[in-house]
Amino acid sequence: METVTAIKEKLKAANQWEPWMDELAQDSRKSIQTLIAQWHKRQNSNAKLLHNHEKKIQFDQSYKKHPTSLVAGIDEAGRGPLAGPVVTAAVILPEDCTMLIGLDDSKKLSKAKRNYFADMIREVAVSYAVHIQPPVEIDRCNIYQATRLSMTKAALQLNSPPAIVLADAMMLDLPMPCESIIKGDAKSLAIAAASILAKTTRDKLMDSYADEFPGYGFDKHAGYGTPEHLEALRNLGPCPIHRKTFEPIKSLLMKTL
Repeated sequence: METVTAIKEKLKAANQWEPWMDELAQDSRKSIQTLIAQWHKRQNSNAKLLHNHEKKIQFDQSYKKHPTSLVAGIDEAGRGPLAGPVVTAAVILPEDCTMLIGLDDSKKLSKAKRNYFADMIREVAVSYAVHIQPPVEIDRCNIYQATRLSMTKAALQLNSPPAIVLADAMMLDLPMPCESIIKGDAKSLAIAAASILAKTTRDKLMDSYADEFPGYGFDKHAGYGTPEHLEALRNLGPCPIHRKTFEPIKSLLMKTL
């Protein structure tokens, strides 16, 4: 009789039900039945990931006028924080995206998963570009326009011009057609990939700002208005990367005049 450890390893390697598993299904050992239940759960989870992956690919392909047409996805990270830049990314994915199964909206993935997929996207993408819009530009022209301009620049920086651009909830003025996709990172694989690049790039920037401007906790909240951040603002006042047109920073600065 095989040991539980040996059976566990065999089940890990099995991607589909095989004849030898029929005997396991009749095994009276509780530990074996638990392993079989875990195998079924894992298979169901993988099936859902594959289904969602294929749906996202089909969504992107539906915008192709020709099978070889290039589709770019664009998304942003950092529209809501009180500090730091807004970061946008544009991504064109290859035909074979098998290595990106499980890629989803950056907010739905762990930090480790986001970093893993960011490396994979950079490795396999036909083309990608990241644009960083600093706080001074956000204050100059408002967050909506600053984000829109940043997305436009990211699209134009792609090495391979796309036939169409799918932007997450934003219409861009570009030389090629553009579609504004509501909740695009949940529908489009290219937009989801862009959301990963934007988010991971911004998180790394905010980690570096935590060292440059200690006391605010930028590595913990990425500039969002958490209680910790608001308390630091009251104690330390705004720093150079805070958005001066955002409240409560605007009011704090008015008090110092």
